Amino acid sequence: MYRLLFSLVLSRLDPEDAHHLAFRVIRMLPLLGVGRLVERFTAPDPSLAVEALGLRFPSPFGVAAGFDKDGHAVRGLGQLGFGHVEVGTITALAQPGNERPRLFRLVADRALINRMGFNNGGADAAAGRLSRLARLSHRPVLGVNIGKSRVTPVEDAVADYERSASVLAPYADYLVVNVSSPNTPGLRGLQELDALAPLLESVRAAAGATPLLVKIAPDLADEEVLRICDLVVRLGLDGIIATNTTISREGLRTATSVIDDIGPGGLSGAPLAARSLDVLRLIRGRVPASLCVISVGGVDTADDVQERLEAGATLVQGYTAFIYRGPLWARSVNRGLARIRRSHGVQSRPTSAS
Repeated sequence: MYRLLFSLVLSRLDPEDAHHLAFRVIRMLPLLGVGRLVERFTAPDPSLAVEALGLRFPSPFGVAAGFDKDGHAVRGLGQLGFGHVEVGTITALAQPGNERPRLFRLVADRALINRMGFNNGGADAAAGRLSRLARLSHRPVLGVNIGKSRVTPVEDAVADYERSASVLAPYADYLVVNVSSPNTPGLRGLQELDALAPLLESVRAAAGATPLLVKIAPDLADEEVLRICDLVVRLGLDGIIATNTTISREGLRTATSVIDDIGPGGLSGAPLAARSLDVLRLIRGRVPASLCVISVGGVDTADDVQERLEAGATLVQGYTAFIYRGPLWARSVNRGLARIRRSHGVQSRPTSAS
């Protein structure tokens, strides 16, 4: 049914307009009182529960940052079966993001290109919303992804991140420092160790007891990834999220002329899968087993999620395939994972990352 809807209706809409339409429906699930009914149909099997970051995740599969920029639809996404929801990227200052059009489908590649530019209402506005969410007992695990405000000079980035962390950490189950989006000028340069170390040290102090992770780009060289791994361990951070979108355009089925017309932006979806998996294996081979590693990039099916778990991921996130799979995507993944576990004779997957 969703494939037909996507083919006949959603694919004909501007991608951002289609996203807003779907987002409004998901946001309304708990408000209309139907979310609990939906949840009976979508709730993950108890065997999928994972302990990580000192938290219990009902499923290892969650939705990545970018889908819910400001934390408006966390409850609805949880009712669709996602074990955790990472909201953001949220910046210290409210900002409109880049000019439209800024989101593009590559249907032949099951991919997206975006140059959204961290459009969000700012940390203060999000804090009020997230504080109400944090008090709810029945909700998915809540991650908060923070980035640099566009108007803030790179040399003032530490104070900008500190501001967001201090405002938002009290309401987050975990906090993520995003230094890997290609859509904010100068941001990826913060992944260089000389800049990254003081940034992470300052944000860690501002975050207090809230678990802190850093999200990295797939375009880093392997040696750069390993150096960041060593830094994360040395600073005592709680984890790494790998990976963000890529600036690469290699191996796409979509015509080069179309790609050129779209222009710059971060590529996500199926073309990112191989590199994302490679980076995961690189990280897991370098860091202690106790460190939380969240894998994201090109995940589509339950088999994809299982592959990431077997490669050492503590948790797995997706986003782009949501556009192509529809609202029952998380349910499909969770049911597939449960079948895989039963076929392997595994009742649960204990995880000690904390």
